[in-house]
Amino acid sequence: MTSAPSAPRKPLLPLDDALAQLLAAVVPLTATELVSTFDADGRVLAADVVSSLQVPAFDNSSMDGYAVHAEDLLRGSHELRVTQRIAAGSVGEHLQAGTAARIFTGAPVPPGADAVVMQEDCTPIHDERHGQPETIRVNTTPLPGQYIRHAGEDVQRGDCVLPAGTRLGPAELGLAASIGMAHLEVVRKPRVALFSTGDELVMPGAVAPQDMPPGAIYNSNRFFLLNLLRRMGCEVADLGIVPDNRSATIAALQGAAADNDVILTSGGVSVGEEDHIKPAVQSLGTLDLWQIAIKPGKPFAHGRIGAAHFIGLPGNPVSSYVTFLLLVRPFLLRLQGVQDLAMKSMAVRADFDWPKADKRREFLRVCRNANGGLDLFNNQSSGVLTSAVWGDGVVDVPPGQPILYGQTVQYIPFSELLR
Repeated sequence: MTSAPSAPRKPLLPLDDALAQLLAAVVPLTATELVSTFDADGRVLAADVVSSLQVPAFDNSSMDGYAVHAEDLLRGSHELRVTQRIAAGSVGEHLQAGTAARIFTGAPVPPGADAVVMQEDCTPIHDERHGQPETIRVNTTPLPGQYIRHAGEDVQRGDCVLPAGTRLGPAELGLAASIGMAHLEVVRKPRVALFSTGDELVMPGAVAPQDMPPGAIYNSNRFFLLNLLRRMGCEVADLGIVPDNRSATIAALQGAAADNDVILTSGGVSVGEEDHIKPAVQSLGTLDLWQIAIKPGKPFAHGRIGAAHFIGLPGNPVSSYVTFLLLVRPFLLRLQGVQDLAMKSMAVRADFDWPKADKRREFLRVCRNANGGLDLFNNQSSGVLTSAVWGDGVVDVPPGQPILYGQTVQYIPFSELLR
């Protein structure tokens, strides 16, 4: 009696195709909230920020020095009487011909002046009666407009300075404040339920290292995934560790789907007898279980349970970490309305050999060295989390491509993937 032929294995899905399918499933959140500009770091703008004023609001000095009329110094003596003193926050009077105004950084340039001379380029001539530099000698010939920040040169009235979909950082918040925005309309935080599966998992603090039972490991994924989600602007419901059985997995998924936008799990997304995520999700909703052609990080799952997205990450720590950065991060940003999700890499010299090319696209953990090249971590296993701590980025290696010492490679800093 012959056995039935097994179903052909699906080919591994390229990373770019997996990401495109994942993003195509996203419908951005529409609910918004008004938050203080102080509290908007990491949030995503829900509406354009349009300036109702110009920045700077007036011509002002970019230096401590003296405001002058440049033509005075072209046609006559370089000695000028100092007739006024203008500090930031005060307003000067019209500058008369042949005179100068002592001026400080940020102070309005007085009418009649068209240049500022740095104080280092001037010599005070003391008045013996008053002991003050009422006259100065200018030791340079300034050009009109020198060291003057002109009104509106940064922002014009009516400019859209920050479009909707911008992820806000310190610079963006400073710009918003510079046009008087005390509050900003942002997309509400995605609600994400997080849990791990695996009877081998133990929480740090629950069992001392010397008392760990055979086969047990500490749950490291829960810690970095929780904080990665927070960095992505999410409101996280931490559901802990779910036992490795079908009924517990189904109950956890049902509860998480009730009031969250996304359910994120690590572990249990393979097809072994103890991997219950796939049948549990399929019993409640739909599931695309992808075997992605990347290393580390092959098992990856996406589906829906009711209105909630389900995303399943591999259990190995580095696989989970890398697949989060490459797939979950852009998914969560798109959910909040961010459009520019391109992974930015740079060309850097490899100071190592990698002769064993893999058929999958690889992401090798590396570190910039003092000579401007990249050093390779000596153990690229998907379970070696020290590689992600030691490294400051990854080399994006195309399938089947070895690396020779001195070759230029594409380097992606972790700083680019963690912001």
